[in-house]
Amino acid sequence: MAQDDLIVVGIDVAKDKVDACIRSLSLRQTSPSTERGRHELTAWLCRHRVGKAVMEASGGYERGWARALREAGIEVRIVDPKRVRSFAKSAGRLAKNDTIDAEMIAWFAETFCEAPGQPHDAAREELQKLVRARQGLLEIQTKIQNRDEHAAPMPVQKMHARLLKKVVSELVKLEAAIAAVIKATPHFAETAQIIESVPGLAGTTVANLIAGMPELGQVSNKIAPALLGAAPYDDDSGRRRGERHIKGGRRKVRNAFFMPCLGAATQHNPVLKAFYQRLLAKGKEKKVALIACMRKLIVILNTMIARREKWDASRYALS
Repeated sequence: MAQDDLIVVGIDVAKDKVDACIRSLSLRQTSPSTERGRHELTAWLCRHRVGKAVMEASGGYERGWARALREAGIEVRIVDPKRVRSFAKSAGRLAKNDTIDAEMIAWFAETFCEAPGQPHDAAREELQKLVRARQGLLEIQTKIQNRDEHAAPMPVQKMHARLLKKVVSELVKLEAAIAAVIKATPHFAETAQIIESVPGLAGTTVANLIAGMPELGQVSNKIAPALLGAAPYDDDSGRRRGERHIKGGRRKVRNAFFMPCLGAATQHNPVLKAFYQRLLAKGKEKKVALIACMRKLIVILNTMIARREKWDASRYALS
C-alpha cells in the first residue's frame, strides 16, 4: 500500500475505554480497556485495513494498547496532547469529548503524516520506565528534604530520616538496573561510551539522553536543540524585534541535562568552559550563556553519535 493510501485511525485513550475514529471511512468504534476489548479493536482495524494508529500520550494508559496494535502489525505513533489540542482550536473545534478527540487525533495524523516518529524499541521502553521511576524517586527525595528545612516534632524527623534512607536505597537499585539495561543492549552501550567520553557527562546523564532523546545522531544539528528545548525562537513582527526565548522541547530531559552541563561549562570540560567564559566576556547573562552551552553540547553529541566517534577536544575547540 502506498504511503498516500495508508488508512489512519485516531485513538483517544482513557483509563477504562478507548474511542477510535477512521476519519477517511467515517467509522467509529468504542472498546473497553480489557484483553477482549483490545482483541476486538485490533480485529476491527485489520478488517478495515488500517495501517497506522495515532494516539496521545495518556499517562501510561496508552502503552498496553500500543503494544497490542504493534503485535497486530499496525504502526503506532504517540503524539503530544498539547499539539493535538492546539490543532483542534486552530480548526475552530472548541468542544471536547472522547469521540471528538478521536476524530481530531485522526485529522491531526492525516495532516502531519510526514512525521512518522521513532520506531518502537522494547529495550528503550524498558529503559524509559526505569529512568522515569528514578526521576519520581528524586522528586520524593527533594520533597522530604524540603520539609526537613522547617521545624518538626522528633517523631516526624525520624520518619523523614527513615524515608530518605529507603529512597536512597531504592535509587541505588534503580541505577544498577538502568546500568544493566544499557550494558546488555549493544546499541545503547555503544552510544553510552560515546556520551561518557565527553568530560563532565556520566551515568545518569547518559541514561536520560538515551531514554529521552532517541533521535540523537539521526536528526540535523538544528533539530537536536529544538527537541531538547534549548533552541531560541524568534518573536518578530514587522519592524519589531522581540527577545528570543527557548520554548517547548522535552522538559524532563532538559532539566536532567542542565546540571551536568553547568558542571561541564564551569569546571570539567575545557572546551565548554572556554565557550562559557567567552560568552560572559561579551556581556551575556549567566543563564543565557548556560543555555547556549547546552545548545552547543547537544549539537556536539548529535554529531558524535551520528559519526560514531568519541570526544576529541581539538575538533570542537573553535566551533
